[in-house]
Amino acid sequence: MFLNSVSSGWKANAPNTRGIYSNPNIIMALDDVVKTTITGPRIEEAMYRTLRWIDRCIAAHKRPHDQNLFGIVQGGLDPVLRDICVRGLVDRNLPGYAIGGLAGGEDKDSFWRVVAQCTATLPEDKPRYVMGVGYPLDIVVCSALGADMYDCVYPTRTARFGTALVPEGVLKLKHRAMAEDTRPIDPTCACMVCKNYTRAYIHSLVTKDAMGSQLLSFHNLYYMMQLSKNLHSSIVQGKFPEFVCNFLQKMFPKGDIPEWVCNAMEVAEIDISSCCAPFRYIQATKVQSNLNEDEIQAV
Repeated sequence: MFLNSVSSGWKANAPNTRGIYSNPNIIMALDDVVKTTITGPRIEEAMYRTLRWIDRCIAAHKRPHDQNLFGIVQGGLDPVLRDICVRGLVDRNLPGYAIGGLAGGEDKDSFWRVVAQCTATLPEDKPRYVMGVGYPLDIVVCSALGADMYDCVYPTRTARFGTALVPEGVLKLKHRAMAEDTRPIDPTCACMVCKNYTRAYIHSLVTKDAMGSQLLSFHNLYYMMQLSKNLHSSIVQGKFPEFVCNFLQKMFPKGDIPEWVCNAMEVAEIDISSCCAPFRYIQATKVQSNLNEDEIQAV
């Protein structure tokens, strides 16, 4: 198979086929991607190469009037390099921007801080796209920090392992406990799978028949679409903080919200204390415990 550039986009030609046309309204510039766990001069090299490549992509772009070329922010976990790259891309006045090089093994605290740094500088009136992010919790957090777009294979990949996405987190359909469970995957879900199939039935399929992963893929994609719609509606209606609290309450009913999420919400200026009251008690208990340990050591 090979690609030909045509006036309407790209055409993929292969033996015995008529060709497949691709006419995207968004295309991504080439970037030099390096794992965030790598440190040293390679990160700086990749960032500057990415800036050089965006200029070559702009020069080669034949359809700027009806096709949007997005630049990609690189720089690893180094805030200085990220800032150089962000400002360099903003100076080029692109129609949209992506935050790349994340979701590659870095810790969550570093992850959200890079997103927050980039969205704080990227123009608010243009799309801000976080690449490779697909966990529901990550999407809600990044949206709170100002991101608009995401892409990831997570909903279908996790379906192949027999896992369904639900408001409480995930439901593992391979577990023996599912064998006689006659409930739908999610009683609150209106998708075709939840309306017509039980957990027990899907459990019987996931290890034996491809239909199991297909049904779970359908449900997971529906879940993500509904999450995105509800998230968007809450922003339009000015109820995003309430949406975040409701989402976190369902996922963390005991109030044991990860610290990185709490830190991110604080930066996003979203107060989650009122809707996650148990968490305040847990944090206070931890603080008191630490104080007691300090007192003991001092004695």
